[in-house]
Amino acid sequence: MEFRERIERREELLSPLAERSYPARRARQEADSAHRTPFQRDRDRIVHSKAFRRLKHKTQVFIAPEGDHYRTRLTHTLEACGIARNVARALGLNEDLTEAISLGHDLGHPPFGHIGEAVLDGCMQARYGKRFLHNEHSLRIVERLEALNLTEQVRDGILNHTGSGRPATLEGRIVKVVDRVAYINHDIDDALRAGVLRPDDLPDAEISLLGTTTSERIETLVRDMIERSEQGGDIVQGEEVGGAMLRLRKFMFDRVYLAPDAQREKPRIERMLSTLFSHYADDPPPAAVAGATDSERVVDYLAGMTDRYAMKAFSELSVPEGFW
Repeated sequence: MEFRERIERREELLSPLAERSYPARRARQEADSAHRTPFQRDRDRIVHSKAFRRLKHKTQVFIAPEGDHYRTRLTHTLEACGIARNVARALGLNEDLTEAISLGHDLGHPPFGHIGEAVLDGCMQARYGKRFLHNEHSLRIVERLEALNLTEQVRDGILNHTGSGRPATLEGRIVKVVDRVAYINHDIDDALRAGVLRPDDLPDAEISLLGTTTSERIETLVRDMIERSEQGGDIVQGEEVGGAMLRLRKFMFDRVYLAPDAQREKPRIERMLSTLFSHYADDPPPAAVAGATDSERVVDYLAGMTDRYAMKAFSELSVPEGFW
C-alpha cells in the first residue's frame, strides 16, 4: 500500500473535526514525500531552520540567568509542543499538524524576551510608523527569510497563536491555549528557582484548585481542556479551571514579568537595542531577501539576533578599540 493511502486510511479514525494531511495546501505546489506527511515535512523544515536553532540562546523570562536549568525560548517551545501534541492525540486531532505549529510558533521572537519585543516595537513605531509583533515576524521567517514553503494550516497556526486572531484549525487553537499553559507553569518554576517567588507567595485559591507542583497544574489544565473540548466541539477551557489559569497569569505579570527583579535589566536592554536599532536604521544591513525595505532589513537583522550576539554587536559598536 502506498504511504499516502495508508495515512489516509489511518486518519479515517480521527475526529471528523481533525485536519487531514492530504492534499497539501502550499503556496508553491510540490510533489508529496514518499515517507512523510505534508505536516511532518513542515515539522522537519522548521526544526532544521536557522531560526529554530537560534532559540536556544534567546531569553524566555530571565535575562542571561546563572544556572543550567532555566528555560530558554527553545525549551519553552519543546515543552509547549509536548503538551499540545498530547492534547491533540486525546481529542483525535492531527498530531503532526499540532507539532509543526508548536515548533514554529516562536521563531520570530527577538532577543531578550518580551522586553526585547516591546523595545523593538516601540522603535519601529517611532521610526517607521509600523508595529513589530513576534507572531507576524515568525510568519515572515517561514515565508520569506527561510522560504520553507509550509502548508497553509501551519502558517495560519503560527500567525494566530497569540493576539486577537483565531486559528482556522482546532490544532492551531490547541497551540494557542497550550502556549499559556506551558509558559505560566514553567515560569513559576523558574521564578521559584531564582528566588523571585517563594512557595508561600503563590495565590492559595488558584494553587489549591490547579495543583501545588508544575506537573499537577499542567495535568489539571490539560484534563479540563480535553473534557471541555470534547463536550463543546471546540478547544475550550472550563470556567472554573480556565478562570484560575487567567488569574494565575495576572499574578505572574504583577509579581514576575513586570516585577523589579525581572525588570532590573530593562533599562540596559532598552539602551542596547535602541542604540543598535538607530545604528542600523541609519545604515541598514544587507537585505536578507530580495526587495526588502529599509525597515524590513533592520527588523530582520535585529530580531534574528540571539541575546549574546546582540550584546557582542553592542559592545563592538560602543566600546572604543585600542590603537596599535
